[in-house]
Amino acid sequence: MFDRIASRYDLMNRLISLGLDRTWRRRAVAALGLAPPSVVVDLACGTGDLCRELTRADHRGIGVDFTANMLAAARAGPVPLVRADGAMLPIATAAADGLVCGFALRNFADLAAVLAEAGRVVRPAGRISLLEVDEPRSRVLGVGHRVWFRGVVPRLGALFSDAAAYRYLPRSVAYLPSPSEMATLVEGAGFVAVQRIPLHGGIAQIITATRDGFRPPAPRPRPAPSAGGRA
Repeated sequence: MFDRIASRYDLMNRLISLGLDRTWRRRAVAALGLAPPSVVVDLACGTGDLCRELTRADHRGIGVDFTANMLAAARAGPVPLVRADGAMLPIATAAADGLVCGFALRNFADLAAVLAEAGRVVRPAGRISLLEVDEPRSRVLGVGHRVWFRGVVPRLGALFSDAAAYRYLPRSVAYLPSPSEMATLVEGAGFVAVQRIPLHGGIAQIITATRDGFRPPAPRPRPAPSAGGRA
């Protein structure tokens, strides 16, 4: 599915978010709180939006994605790109100062394994910043969000990209753990000080955490390859 939508992925992101996704990515990089130049993995990097933000912040990015066409369409500048499974990263233990991920958590078949791998590659006291969609808690905002996300977005997808992919997008929110469940998963991967930052009334969120400096890295998981990406 992500191979099919790669060529129109950036256009659809701008349309769906009304251009706000650029601001959200910038905030996700800033939320790392790392001094440049830091080595930061962009997990499920897609077409390279977060990679470019890392470069603007003077960090040394490494883009990783499972989808070949996304990487082929990427405009990541000087950032090296690697095709790999999020649960089996070709990165040495504790080699990264930080990790970012944009709009991909709900698409991993085994999110716990992916977070454990993030805990392995991020050094003690390193940081993660995970950008994802969310659903507003306000009743009024919730109604407008549902109309847009469930009604308008699939029609935009059918018009400009792939109808099936953008019917999946609203449904995929159901695969995202609740805030408390997400915090438990992140802590279980070896992180502490988990924080959740709502964006624009709760239509998106950033989850940040710090790698525990007193716990050894989680053992490298060896699951069957799992698809990962974002829509």
